[in-house]
Amino acid sequence: MEQTEENWDQVHGINLKGVWLSMKYEIRQMLKQGCGGAVVNMSSVAGLIGAAGAGVYVASKHGVMGLTKSAAIEYATHGIRVNAVCPAVIETPMAERAFGEPAVNKRMVSLHPLGRFGKPIEVAKAVLWLCSDKSSFTTGQYIGIDGGLLIGPNPNA
Repeated sequence: MEQTEENWDQVHGINLKGVWLSMKYEIRQMLKQGCGGAVVNMSSVAGLIGAAGAGVYVASKHGVMGLTKSAAIEYATHGIRVNAVCPAVIETPMAERAFGEPAVNKRMVSLHPLGRFGKPIEVAKAVLWLCSDKSSFTTGQYIGIDGGLLIGPNPNA
């Protein structure tokens, strides 16, 4: 509740409105072309769970999941599949800023049963699969690219 309205607007403008605008124009073009297509939205494991102190971010990513499922229903009969990827912590500059301090980094790694953060290429490969014909019967779904985070922390960490 300590977050500002400006922070809410900024985070939702990027994470939710940005996805909505992208889908709006992607789907419009796919309908115009008339041959279906695939949309893959970028959500987060935060779109599937709650996280103390991150309500603004979590709400924006839950919104992405709602948009994904709604669009999947609306455009399935046009041959347009809409899915999402939900990464946990991925080795990016954003993650380095958020979790770069050694104690925080160690704690965050311990939440991933695989014992490490993900790599951008691992997210990219999931997106490519969702865009391919290999996932032709998949719509309205998400792929958690999370090192096991959603199943629970590693008890051995």
